[in-house]
Amino acid sequence: MAVLLRRATAADIAPLNALINDSVRQLAVGYYTPAQIESAMQHMFGVDSQLVTDGTYFLIEVDGTLAACGGWSGRQTLFGGDQHKASESAATPAQHHHGHHHHGGTDAPVDPATVPARIRAFFVHPHFARRGLARQLYEHCAAEARAAGFLALELMGTLPGVPLYRTLGFETVEAVPVLLPDGVVVPCERMRRALD
Repeated sequence: MAVLLRRATAADIAPLNALINDSVRQLAVGYYTPAQIESAMQHMFGVDSQLVTDGTYFLIEVDGTLAACGGWSGRQTLFGGDQHKASESAATPAQHHHGHHHHGGTDAPVDPATVPARIRAFFVHPHFARRGLARQLYEHCAAEARAAGFLALELMGTLPGVPLYRTLGFETVEAVPVLLPDGVVVPCERMRRALD
């Protein structure tokens, strides 16, 4: 089995969004209702192209097939694809959700000494689940964040992802009911761990 981890490019965004669709539709069953899954697919899950531009979003191909993706960021945004960031930027400040501070749609860098790096948008295709691919991506991202001077990592975990993140050493900081533009609430957990 040839496993290749590489940096995602703009040409990968459409195939990655297709992988994310397949992943969420199958792996989120039993954690979220069909209505929550559909709303999250539309408003929340997806590639944040800023990470692709920054060169901090990665994918794994197994024998040439796109199998998993994930990244990290030293910017404010904690979670959400392009469509989520667009709706957040359009919201009035009173509607801003936890951890989002968009100023004119820009996603400002954070101070590595005081703010955790973000672990972002980890998804594994159902055919390739449970093979350690997410861990491989995580180790790569954690090493890069550590090299960039970050002392801790934070993420917004969806319920299907929480068990994985726990095995990677993350602890839940708080339960966060994420309110999407259509009024659907998707329960998530904000998690963090130190970079040792």
